[in-house]
Amino acid sequence: MKIGEKYKIHCYKHNGKINQASEEAVVVDITDDYIVCVNNKVKITERDGRSYYTKEPAIIFFYKQRWFNIIAQMKSFGLFYYCNIGTPFTIDENVIKYIDYDLDLRVFPDGGYRILDNNEYKYHKRIMKYPDSIDYIVKKELGKLIEMKKNNQEAFDKSVIEYYNRFITSKK
Repeated sequence: MKIGEKYKIHCYKHNGKINQASEEAVVVDITDDYIVCVNNKVKITERDGRSYYTKEPAIIFFYKQRWFNIIAQMKSFGLFYYCNIGTPFTIDENVIKYIDYDLDLRVFPDGGYRILDNNEYKYHKRIMKYPDSIDYIVKKELGKLIEMKKNNQEAFDKSVIEYYNRFITSKK
Protein backbone atom coordinates (compact mmCIF):
# COMPACT_ATOMS: atom_id res chain seq x y z
CA MET A 1 0.00 0.00 0.00
CA LYS A 2 1.28 3.44 -0.94
CA ILE A 3 0.00 6.99 -0.72
CA GLY A 4 -1.89 7.88 -3.87
CA GLU A 5 -3.07 4.33 -4.59
CA LYS A 6 -6.77 3.72 -5.23
CA TYR A 7 -8.79 1.03 -3.47
CA LYS A 8 -12.35 -0.21 -3.44
CA ILE A 9 -14.06 -0.66 -0.07
CA HIS A 10 -16.18 -3.72 0.73
CA CYS A 11 -18.22 -3.95 3.89
CA TYR A 12 -19.40 -7.43 4.93
CA LYS A 13 -21.74 -8.77 7.58
CA HIS A 14 -20.85 -11.44 10.15
CA ASN A 15 -22.38 -14.12 7.90
CA GLY A 16 -19.82 -13.36 5.17
CA LYS A 17 -22.24 -11.65 2.80
CA ILE A 18 -21.29 -8.34 1.26
CA ASN A 19 -23.34 -5.46 2.64
CA GLN A 20 -21.99 -2.48 0.72
CA ALA A 21 -19.32 -1.71 -1.88
CA SER A 22 -17.68 1.61 -2.62
CA GLU A 23 -15.97 2.16 -5.96
CA GLU A 24 -12.94 4.22 -5.01
CA ALA A 25 -10.91 5.68 -2.18
CA VAL A 26 -7.45 7.21 -2.48
CA VAL A 27 -4.87 6.60 0.28
CA VAL A 28 -3.59 9.96 1.61
CA ASP A 29 -1.82 8.83 4.81
CA ILE A 30 -0.43 5.67 6.38
CA THR A 31 0.51 5.49 10.07
CA ASP A 32 1.35 2.67 12.46
CA ASP A 33 -2.26 2.68 13.72
CA TYR A 34 -4.44 3.54 10.73
CA ILE A 35 -4.68 4.50 7.09
CA VAL A 36 -6.57 7.52 5.80
CA CYS A 37 -8.43 7.49 2.49
CA VAL A 38 -10.40 10.21 0.73
CA ASN A 39 -13.12 10.00 -1.87
CA ASN A 40 -15.65 12.35 -3.42
CA LYS A 41 -18.89 11.61 -5.25
CA VAL A 42 -18.23 7.89 -5.50
CA LYS A 43 -20.63 5.12 -6.42
CA ILE A 44 -21.93 3.03 -3.52
CA THR A 45 -23.72 -0.25 -4.19
CA GLU A 46 -25.94 -1.72 -1.47
CA ARG A 47 -26.51 -5.44 -0.82
CA ASP A 48 -29.86 -5.33 -2.65
CA GLY A 49 -28.21 -3.97 -5.82
CA ARG A 50 -29.35 -0.35 -5.42
CA SER A 51 -26.62 2.17 -6.05
CA TYR A 52 -26.11 5.88 -5.60
CA TYR A 53 -23.35 8.46 -5.62
CA THR A 54 -22.17 10.19 -2.47
CA LYS A 55 -22.81 13.93 -2.44
CA GLU A 56 -19.73 15.21 -0.63
CA PRO A 57 -16.08 14.50 0.05
CA ALA A 58 -15.36 11.92 2.73
CA ILE A 59 -12.20 11.32 4.76
CA ILE A 60 -12.09 7.74 6.01
CA PHE A 61 -9.93 6.39 8.85
CA PHE A 62 -9.43 2.62 8.76
CA TYR A 63 -7.79 1.27 11.90
CA LYS A 64 -5.37 -1.64 12.00
CA GLN A 65 -6.25 -2.75 15.56
CA ARG A 66 -9.46 -0.89 16.51
CA TRP A 67 -12.92 -2.27 15.81
CA PHE A 68 -14.28 0.81 14.07
CA ASN A 69 -13.76 3.10 11.13
CA ILE A 70 -14.52 6.79 11.01
CA ILE A 71 -15.89 8.72 8.04
CA ALA A 72 -15.65 12.52 8.17
CA GLN A 73 -18.24 13.91 5.76
CA MET A 74 -17.54 17.42 4.50
CA LYS A 75 -21.08 18.69 4.00
CA SER A 76 -21.84 22.26 2.94
CA PHE A 77 -23.31 22.98 6.38
CA GLY A 78 -20.57 21.43 8.51
CA LEU A 79 -18.36 18.48 9.29
CA PHE A 80 -20.35 15.36 10.16
CA TYR A 81 -18.99 11.97 11.17
CA TYR A 82 -20.39 8.55 10.50
CA CYS A 83 -18.57 5.87 12.48
CA ASN A 84 -19.04 2.16 11.87
CA ILE A 85 -18.38 -0.43 14.53
CA GLY A 86 -16.61 -3.21 12.67
CA THR A 87 -13.48 -5.31 12.51
CA PRO A 88 -10.05 -3.91 11.77
CA PHE A 89 -9.56 -3.69 8.01
CA THR A 90 -7.81 -6.17 5.76
CA ILE A 91 -6.53 -5.70 2.22
CA ASP A 92 -7.32 -8.21 -0.51
CA GLU A 93 -5.64 -7.10 -3.74
CA ASN A 94 -7.06 -3.60 -4.31
CA VAL A 95 -9.97 -3.91 -1.86
CA ILE A 96 -10.16 -2.69 1.73
CA LYS A 97 -12.44 -5.10 3.62
CA TYR A 98 -14.06 -5.18 7.04
CA ILE A 99 -17.01 -6.80 8.83
CA ASP A 100 -19.68 -4.35 9.98
CA TYR A 101 -21.29 -4.97 13.36
CA ASP A 102 -24.30 -2.71 12.87
CA LEU A 103 -23.80 -0.13 15.62
CA ASP A 104 -22.91 3.33 14.36
CA LEU A 105 -22.02 6.63 15.93
CA ARG A 106 -23.27 9.79 14.23
CA VAL A 107 -21.47 13.00 15.22
CA PHE A 108 -22.90 16.40 14.34
CA PRO A 109 -21.06 19.68 13.62
CA ASP A 110 -22.05 21.07 17.04
CA GLY A 111 -20.25 18.13 18.74
CA GLY A 112 -23.41 16.28 19.68
CA TYR A 113 -23.64 12.59 18.86
CA ARG A 114 -26.09 9.73 18.69
CA ILE A 115 -25.66 5.95 18.75
CA LEU A 116 -27.54 4.42 15.82
CA ASP A 117 -28.88 1.00 14.88
CA ASN A 118 -29.02 -0.61 18.32
CA ASN A 119 -32.11 -2.61 17.29
CA GLU A 120 -30.34 -3.80 14.12
CA TYR A 121 -27.40 -4.91 16.27
CA LYS A 122 -29.66 -6.87 18.62
CA TYR A 123 -31.47 -8.49 15.69
CA HIS A 124 -28.29 -9.51 13.84
CA LYS A 125 -26.67 -10.66 17.08
CA ARG A 126 -29.56 -13.07 17.53
CA ILE A 127 -29.98 -14.35 13.96
CA MET A 128 -26.26 -14.46 13.07
CA LYS A 129 -25.34 -15.78 16.51
CA TYR A 130 -22.63 -13.28 17.39
CA PRO A 131 -20.50 -14.91 20.08
CA ASP A 132 -20.17 -13.27 23.50
CA SER A 133 -16.59 -12.32 22.63
CA ILE A 134 -17.82 -10.20 19.68
CA ASP A 135 -20.50 -8.59 21.86
CA TYR A 136 -17.84 -7.66 24.42
CA ILE A 137 -15.49 -6.20 21.79
CA VAL A 138 -18.26 -4.24 20.05
CA LYS A 139 -19.39 -2.58 23.28
CA LYS A 140 -15.83 -1.88 24.44
CA GLU A 141 -14.86 -0.35 21.07
CA LEU A 142 -18.01 1.80 20.95
CA GLY A 143 -16.96 3.21 24.32
CA LYS A 144 -13.45 3.89 23.04
CA LEU A 145 -14.89 5.61 19.96
CA ILE A 146 -17.07 7.89 22.10
CA GLU A 147 -14.06 8.69 24.29
CA MET A 148 -12.04 9.64 21.20
CA LYS A 149 -14.88 11.88 20.04
CA LYS A 150 -15.16 13.60 23.43
CA ASN A 151 -11.39 14.27 23.41
CA ASN A 152 -11.32 15.36 19.73
CA GLN A 153 -8.66 12.76 18.96
CA GLU A 154 -7.40 11.70 15.54
CA ALA A 155 -10.27 11.83 13.04
CA PHE A 156 -12.29 14.04 15.39
CA ASP A 157 -9.68 16.79 15.31
CA LYS A 158 -11.00 19.53 13.02
CA SER A 159 -7.65 19.64 11.19
CA VAL A 160 -8.83 16.39 9.56
CA ILE A 161 -9.89 18.46 6.54
CA GLU A 162 -6.20 18.83 5.65
CA TYR A 163 -6.42 15.28 4.33
CA TYR A 164 -8.88 16.52 1.73
CA ASN A 165 -6.33 19.12 0.64
CA ARG A 166 -3.80 16.29 0.13
CA PHE A 167 -6.38 14.50 -1.99
CA ILE A 168 -7.01 17.59 -4.14
CA THR A 169 -3.27 18.16 -4.57
CA SER A 170 -2.77 14.53 -5.65
CA LYS A 171 -5.41 14.98 -8.38
CA LYS A 172 -3.45 17.82 -10.03
